[in-house]
Amino acid sequence: MNENTAAADPLIASARRDEICRIFGESYDPARWNDWRWQMRHRFIKPEQFEKLLRLTTSERRGLAMTHEKFAVAITPHFAELIDPDDPNCPIRRQVVPREEELLVGPGDMTDPCGEDHDEVVPGLVHRYPDRVLLLALDTCAAYCRYCTRSRLVSQGELDPLPRRLDAVIAYLEAHTEVRDVLLSGGDPLLMSEDRLDEVLGRIRAIPHIEFVRIGSRVPSFLPQRITPELVAVLRKHRVWLSLHFCHAREVTPDVANACDLLADGGIPLGSQTVLLKGVNDDVQTLKDLFHALLKVRVRPYYLYQCDPVVGTGHLRTSVAKGIELISGLRGHTTGYAVPTYVIDAPGGGGKVPIQAETIVSYENGQALLRNWAGRTYSYVDPAEHA
Repeated sequence: MNENTAAADPLIASARRDEICRIFGESYDPARWNDWRWQMRHRFIKPEQFEKLLRLTTSERRGLAMTHEKFAVAITPHFAELIDPDDPNCPIRRQVVPREEELLVGPGDMTDPCGEDHDEVVPGLVHRYPDRVLLLALDTCAAYCRYCTRSRLVSQGELDPLPRRLDAVIAYLEAHTEVRDVLLSGGDPLLMSEDRLDEVLGRIRAIPHIEFVRIGSRVPSFLPQRITPELVAVLRKHRVWLSLHFCHAREVTPDVANACDLLADGGIPLGSQTVLLKGVNDDVQTLKDLFHALLKVRVRPYYLYQCDPVVGTGHLRTSVAKGIELISGLRGHTTGYAVPTYVIDAPGGGGKVPIQAETIVSYENGQALLRNWAGRTYSYVDPAEHA
């Protein structure tokens, strides 16, 4: 199954969906399939369910057996449909099916690579940058990426529900007038009910100095059925921006395109954050295909992340040199909108650092010697008063 069957042949797609539904003792029904709550209730979470879904490798069986000790596994039926059941190197499969390699700890691996715990000012609120905060809204996702930066927290049941923490969060924001930007993440905030999300966003928006509110979400990729007119109305009401997460073009299915259309038509600005992953998207053409597919559904590629050095993710990480090679292979070779900023979230809490091949060869006496995408050099001369 090399292409997205839903896009290629609706009859094949229906047959695969029926196979998936029968694993749960049901037959395929379009109305149920398109109900996001049904999708959440029928996630793949048990080894015996995966045995019926995929031809598992020994490494995957061992990975599934140890998830209760390390990091939960869950895959929505929607995302499961995209997995090639016969190919262990399927780029969708590598993102969400655990492997034995997750038990390996390599040099530089960290439990909290972004240093969020150090910068937590009240439970679930991280204040690192001068004017921005991160609010961890909840610890649940529709599915679990095997490279999750917050695997220490997500699905672990240690984060108190937001209603118990919200008063303290709002009090901190009200007292810190330097904060103008709030990012809600987690877990996935779009799994909250419309009423709860409306309440949370409303209380944040009521603070006069908060200018910008964002939500980080992989729901449009993992669970596009969640994007309903009612949800879009809440996001539009509070003028929210969405930072989405896509890693491979195969994820941009017709259902995902419809979800993104609903969001974009509702006036919600959409950007995408892609994690660079070995065996998933670590070649120029694969990244180009993804970024072009995103632009077609009005999602702007924003960041290409070097995979964080989370414990047990060495088998999914590329070298930094590879990342520089890939971003250099994009810049100038496709439209600028399709070229995100390649960044490393500096381990230990240093924040996002842009990474690129050297473009300023020299800068002396008011003259900059520049190297372009094709390797040619050009001069830029400062105005006389600055020389």
